[in-house]
Amino acid sequence: MILRTLIHPTAVIDNHAKIHPTVKVEPYAVIGSQVTIGANTVVGSHAIIDGLTTIGKDNQIFPGSAIGVEPQDLKYRGANSQVIIGDRNRIREYVTINRATNEGEATILGDDNLLMAYTHIGHNCVIGNEVIMANSVAVAGHVHIESMAIISGVLGVHQFVHIGKMAMVGGMSRISRDVPPYMMVEGNPAKVRSLNFTGLKRRGFSNDEIRQLKKAFSYLYLKKMPIKEENVNLAELTENQHIRR
Repeated sequence: MILRTLIHPTAVIDNHAKIHPTVKVEPYAVIGSQVTIGANTVVGSHAIIDGLTTIGKDNQIFPGSAIGVEPQDLKYRGANSQVIIGDRNRIREYVTINRATNEGEATILGDDNLLMAYTHIGHNCVIGNEVIMANSVAVAGHVHIESMAIISGVLGVHQFVHIGKMAMVGGMSRISRDVPPYMMVEGNPAKVRSLNFTGLKRRGFSNDEIRQLKKAFSYLYLKKMPIKEENVNLAELTENQHIRR
């Protein structure tokens, strides 16, 4: 009875799909045979969920999204690769999340993330928890974005780039190399501009922790020392300090 009231009659759901009875599926959505969807998730109208895709509980998938479709990778040869999505994510209109390229690999999205409209997550990406990605962010394959990062809108992230925890990336930037944690990055090409002070304070970092990060920022980006000397100074700086990771 619950399935009859929560799944619209125009939705196309393969009989082998594993859909929790509390999942709501709106008109004209399409769900493939290998899909698993957890409790209280909402699948919007015209959304497509395909491939070996596992979605947790309490997610909101808005109209027109495409999740688990084949990767845009010329090396893809039909492998039964995965998409794994955690809990409480908001996946807005027309977001695309591609499955991984090779057998046994996965594209992973953690918990409590917000992917705004037209975001693209390429094959083999790993996205942490509480990440915010604004409209029209295009993330190429094999990118790793750590938890609590904020990616502003209308930008591209090059493949294999690693964006650190609690980093903030300015809109319309070109992200072609790694972004350090806790930093604000902006430009074309992007450059580190400062610490993400507002983010650190909002996340409850103490004044002492922020001071230590300011010292690290100064060694790395203001003093212009050779990299070996920077490493020595940073080791001395953090030897008896415990900056959270």
